Amino acid sequence: MSIVLEKQDASTPSETIAGSPRISTDIFKEEEGEPPAENTAPPDGGFKAWLQVLGAFFLCLNSWGIVNSFGAFQTYYSTALLSQESPSNISWIGSMQGFLLLMIGVVTGPIYDAGHFQALIRTGSFLVVFGMMMTSLCTQYWQVMLAQGVCIGLGSGCIFVPSFALLPQYFTKRRALATGFAVSGSSVGGIIYPVVFHKLQPRIGFPWATRVIGFLALAGVLVSLGVSRVRVLPKQKRALLELSAFREAPYSMFTIGMFFSFLGLYIPIFYIQTYAIQKGITSQNLGFYLLPILNAASIFGRIIPNFIADKAGALNILVPCCFAASILSFAWIGIDKAPGLIVFAILYGFFSGAFVSLPPTAVVALSPHLGVIGTRMGMCFALASLGLLIGTPVSGAILNRTGDFLGPQALSGAMVLLAGSSILASRIIKHGPKLLLKA
Repeated sequence: MSIVLEKQDASTPSETIAGSPRISTDIFKEEEGEPPAENTAPPDGGFKAWLQVLGAFFLCLNSWGIVNSFGAFQTYYSTALLSQESPSNISWIGSMQGFLLLMIGVVTGPIYDAGHFQALIRTGSFLVVFGMMMTSLCTQYWQVMLAQGVCIGLGSGCIFVPSFALLPQYFTKRRALATGFAVSGSSVGGIIYPVVFHKLQPRIGFPWATRVIGFLALAGVLVSLGVSRVRVLPKQKRALLELSAFREAPYSMFTIGMFFSFLGLYIPIFYIQTYAIQKGITSQNLGFYLLPILNAASIFGRIIPNFIADKAGALNILVPCCFAASILSFAWIGIDKAPGLIVFAILYGFFSGAFVSLPPTAVVALSPHLGVIGTRMGMCFALASLGLLIGTPVSGAILNRTGDFLGPQALSGAMVLLAGSSILASRIIKHGPKLLLKA
């Protein structure tokens, strides 16, 4: 009996044996090098689609979640391992981590578009776990910078854009909600990892506390590697950069807004613990838990705004979240009591949560078709990474020079206010001033 292999279109990928029924093999298409066509409609749900959300959840948990946890390491380094270093120098470690996470999206976006999703998440997963294990061996500043700043940052960058770019292939009407559930992993990581470190470090020491986090990260990325699958691939390779996108005013203004948002966004996240403890507002134990409280609130800030965004549009929700976060940053200046600081952490966590979950959906809305999402998302977050790189070290330098948190607090509020204004301009240019129009 002869065997005939038929090449099918994307809607019915199969392998045919003469005289036998067709057997679907679409789940293996990426590995076989026969990607489905680019124009197949997303299923907008189903078991396999929600498995991708689960995979993206753990990728976010072990990329953004680790960045969101750095405030716990900042506090420990400034009082123990790297106590001889200034707050600004220590902040460079976390800023480098976040900078690389976003910056190398310029490269990983086109690599994803070229069909190398699995290679990216495998490489990134290895680097994240390896970097955490190497951090456990560090005793000097330059070692921590290389292991925790550079290695983990590069690994996080490899999995960040693919985790976001995968979901539009599976969702349309519920795209923002699916993205919100996935990005909530970054908040969960920002809760679990600081608490694990805080509880274990006094008992088993810094090296083993850090290794435990590394093993937890390994378990999470193994789940993602097991379930994440590309459904469709572009018909052709994409350019590394699409500079013509910056001739579109809505995209340009949105990208500028992202730069300013990340310049100010992480200042409270990095310094809220130090502020509470140094000012004597809370005990050291309660001061530590302010960061997990903030990250816990941001879970709801990543899901609820995204649920509303499916109905109202990502830009319509992101703009008021920006202005609310700016107001809260300015209000932080006058907070000198523990209850007020706890309320601030909850509210800031909620509204700042939208900064990570909504921009990918907004970039999709500002793109002409799905085939350029990886490249455009990479360019947008690469420019945003420059703000993340300089924001917290600059605030640390201001704090070191003045000895007062007023400068960092005002810087955070002003930058996020500029971000909201730029994103509002993007929305008006794209859709006009009508508030009730989905945008």
